[in-house]
Amino acid sequence: MSISIHIRNFSYAVNGARILHEVSLEARAGEFLSIIGPNGAGKTTLIKCLVRINTGGTGKISLDGRSLASFGQKELARVLGYVPQADGRGLPFGVEEFVLMGRYPYQGPFMRVKETDRRAVREALELTGTAHLAGRSLDTLSGGERQGVFIAAALAQGTRGLLLDEPTTFLDPKHVSDIHTILRRVNRERGITVVMVTHDINGAAMLSDCIAVLKSGRLVTVGPAESIMTNDVLERVYDKPFLFVNHPVTGQRLIVPEGVA
Repeated sequence: MSISIHIRNFSYAVNGARILHEVSLEARAGEFLSIIGPNGAGKTTLIKCLVRINTGGTGKISLDGRSLASFGQKELARVLGYVPQADGRGLPFGVEEFVLMGRYPYQGPFMRVKETDRRAVREALELTGTAHLAGRSLDTLSGGERQGVFIAAALAQGTRGLLLDEPTTFLDPKHVSDIHTILRRVNRERGITVVMVTHDINGAAMLSDCIAVLKSGRLVTVGPAESIMTNDVLERVYDKPFLFVNHPVTGQRLIVPEGVA
């Protein structure tokens, strides 16, 4: 059910300006990989290259050892689902209708919706805890509810890898927790490979098997949270020191807010 993603010496430029510089990175099958780094690090650019929203670049990207370039767009959508950054805009669709759109890789022109499509929608809604919203309109949902539905639509594609760009931006603490729970369930119960771009360093530390750190389009380091949650790494990347504390239950090292004098 999972997929491996390999990026080798990948560079990407826009109008001659280099955004990514020979990035080499791997998300192993079934792994939860977070990508962190300051604004302008190239995180969103990289994840868009994986689903060919951004095309071109040099180097190599492969899925399960097969070149990304060899996938047709519908074939790619069957193995990689993408949830973009929330932009707050309302969408004129019902929830069930919107999630059903995630079945487009399996449909052709004028094809009827099949029972397999309906079943995939139900399972995606149940997995994300959004089944109770099925009869609602997207523009009546809160930001957190809408984000859960967007993840459901990606899962309805039958994807083996899930790519997310800032999935908890603008969400309140409860809905951040809800989205984290969904992603943990998708990864651990379904074995789906998850790659998440985030500014939430603590969230990345708590959820991820591995964290990749980008700065100015270059990969600084990659490793488990224990090797990332240090000032040797983070101060060098964010140009400021951090304070840390161990979580009282899990023992995970986390960043704590700084007091203001």
